[in-house]
Amino acid sequence: MYQTIQLTTGPMQALDITEKVRACVRESGVQNGICVLFVPHTTAAISLGKRDAEGKVGEDFQGELDRVIPLRANTIHVETPFDAAGHIKSSIVGVDITPPICDGELVLGDDQAVYFYEFDGPRPRKVLVKCYGK
Repeated sequence: MYQTIQLTTGPMQALDITEKVRACVRESGVQNGICVLFVPHTTAAISLGKRDAEGKVGEDFQGELDRVIPLRANTIHVETPFDAAGHIKSSIVGVDITPPICDGELVLGDDQAVYFYEFDGPRPRKVLVKCYGK
């Protein structure tokens, strides 16, 4: 069975979900193993990034992605061109990460955090969490 982190996002947003993931790891009871995090959305993503006391790192990341992949309606597929940039960003950033678990705790670097990126909100979103190990 997996756990679910429920989120409500803004229009374009980066959310630090590190503490929510840490809680899932503790709740799982796994002492040593891995934590698989998966985002089941085509216009959202998850990654490890710099921990940020000011709350600006995610905004910087979003800004750079917007510069490289701007919102636009001149895409080849016409099904939903308004969110095409979100599809591209999701594919580039990725929809899963697999950090280790050691001694019952999520293992991250000193300055790392887990970020959920919203590229087409506001929407209700979720992150699926599954911990494997002993």
